[in-house]
Amino acid sequence: MTELHTDRLTLRGWRDSDLAPWASMNADPAVREHLGDLLTREQSDASVARFRAEFDLRGYGWWAVEVRATGEFIGFSGLDRVDDDMPFTGVEIGWRLARPAWGQGYATEAARAVLAHGFETLELPEILAVTTAANLRSQAVMRRIGMTRNPADDFDDPTAPEGPLRSNVLYRIRRGPRM
Repeated sequence: MTELHTDRLTLRGWRDSDLAPWASMNADPAVREHLGDLLTREQSDASVARFRAEFDLRGYGWWAVEVRATGEFIGFSGLDRVDDDMPFTGVEIGWRLARPAWGQGYATEAARAVLAHGFETLELPEILAVTTAANLRSQAVMRRIGMTRNPADDFDDPTAPEGPLRSNVLYRIRRGPRM
C-alpha cells in the first residue's frame, strides 16, 4: 500500500492497533455530529475491514492518519468513489479526525497530500467533497485546499433522514495548477 507523508503526518495502511482509537472516534458524538448515528465497536471494526478491502481492490481509499513525531493514530483521510445513490458521480475526498486533533491544521495537511496523490499519481480529472450544509469546519478545509462550491450543485442526501443531515453541499476541484 502506498504511504503518503507530509511534514507532520503519515497516511498509511490500517493496523490492528488502530481499531480501538477508531472505535472511540466513532462513538464520540462530536466527531459523528455531521455523520449520523454513533457506531458500535463491531460496526467500527467492520468499516476498517471494508477500507482495507477497497484499498486492495482499487489502489486507493481511506488511509489511517498518524502524527509522525509520536506515531499517534488521529483519524483517516483519503479518496472513495461516490455512492451510487447520490445525484452525481466521481471520486470524493474526505477526512475524519479525533477531537484532540482538531484545530491543528491536520485535516488540511492530510487533504493536500491526498489531493496531490489523486491528481499526480491516479491522474483523476476532478475530485469532489461532500458535507452537510451545517458542517462549516469541513467546508473551511475544502476552501483551504482550493475547492469551490456552486450552490446549484447542493443537494438533499437521499440516504439521510429528514433533519440536519439531509441538506448537503458539494465542492469540486479539477486537476491543474493550484495550492
